[in-house]
Amino acid sequence: MNIQKILGLVAVALAIVGAFVTIPEATAILVVLGLVIGFSIDGADHVRVIVSAIALATLSGTLGSIPAVGVYLANIVGAVGVATAGAAIMIILRNVYARFRP
Repeated sequence: MNIQKILGLVAVALAIVGAFVTIPEATAILVVLGLVIGFSIDGADHVRVIVSAIALATLSGTLGSIPAVGVYLANIVGAVGVATAGAAIMIILRNVYARFRP
């Protein structure tokens, strides 16, 4: 198992635990994990990650309407979306850098 998968599992675990207990600076930790993960994502997966980040951020709130567990599911999916957004930001920054480097 490579470091990218390990960090991804850590991000998912943090998202799940963070849905039930308050973790200080959980969002910042998820963004940093996403940035590190995004640094090593292959070019063929760039669009998939960026679209996933947008979809998770946009659609996570719809789970909140499920009785009893909806709030927790929305929080988990939203937190995974934060980590995915960090990866998408890194992909975009790498692409901008590649475009303008001498």
